[in-house]
Amino acid sequence: MRILLTVDPEIPVPPILYGGIERIVAGLVEELTVRGHTVGLMAHPASTAPAAAFFPWPGAKSQNRRDTLRNAFALWRAVRAFRPDVLHSFSRLMYMLPLLRSRLPKIMSYQRDPSPRPIRLATRLARCGTLRFTGCSEFICRLGRVAGGEWTAVHNFVDVGRFTFRPTVPDDAPLVFLSRVESIKGPDVAIAAARRAGRRLVIAGNHSATQDQAAFWKERVEPELGRGGVEYVGPVNDTQKNELLGRAAALVVPIQWDEPFGIVFAESLACGTPIISCPRGALPEIVTEGQTGFLGRTEDELVAAIGRIGQLDRAACRRAAEEQFSRTVVGERYLRLYEESRAAERIRPR
Repeated sequence: MRILLTVDPEIPVPPILYGGIERIVAGLVEELTVRGHTVGLMAHPASTAPAAAFFPWPGAKSQNRRDTLRNAFALWRAVRAFRPDVLHSFSRLMYMLPLLRSRLPKIMSYQRDPSPRPIRLATRLARCGTLRFTGCSEFICRLGRVAGGEWTAVHNFVDVGRFTFRPTVPDDAPLVFLSRVESIKGPDVAIAAARRAGRRLVIAGNHSATQDQAAFWKERVEPELGRGGVEYVGPVNDTQKNELLGRAAALVVPIQWDEPFGIVFAESLACGTPIISCPRGALPEIVTEGQTGFLGRTEDELVAAIGRIGQLDRAACRRAAEEQFSRTVVGERYLRLYEESRAAERIRPR
């Protein structure tokens, strides 16, 4: 099968540091190639994923109208050159506008809250049955179905083999907060809960320089660093992430918003490290309560959860990563979706 993947133009595939969806697409290129398929990629010009064909975006900004127009026609030209059996987009839906009336099977994948207006427009314009949608969680799919179209939940994944399973950690192993250090991720809540539980906390991730989040960092996080068992190590690369998660007693990211998925949670499970978070967004789909972690709504519940970490089996966490969030499992789900889309096109009257 010939499969053309696209991802927004801002970050190379794979990313150097932050870039969750770019990491997913890089892994999908590898998985599909290993399975014998011919994969094309349209992405940031500096991308290095091992695709059989590469098409750089001419427009650098996905939110810029002129760049959107340039990229839409660049994608049309790439389809003509590559002649895919399936187009799978992780980029802007509007890039597919010139292709919506074609018979080419098209998959549009969402990693964030779907915008209803373009979905309604694309669904009306697309040739019947040639456009399908996926969400990185059932939570995202529920939001998308309101706007119409056919939706399938396909979770994000990690390359489990790149994470070292640690079956045990010392009794005094630290808790880890690994994410963007901003208010919606709850680093201040993690600090308060860890201190009340009497546990060390290592914070890793970049912090934003935007006005509101810069103030949050200065007022709610920075004053707590370097005292009371709280340490900040900054952004981490893949090697550092593997080490940090592997030696943690638990990943504590008490989200304060409806998280679409959160790849770091799957990465934590791959290391055998349980999760402590809040029951919002996709977290109830990722965490099996009392087996791979705990979800708490209040600070008191999070403190109690930290005290129960010893009840969790790290081997069960690793199994969950392998059986639900591995590259192999999710790659197979996408392939089934591609085949279904192609089959539907073959039997549709011309």
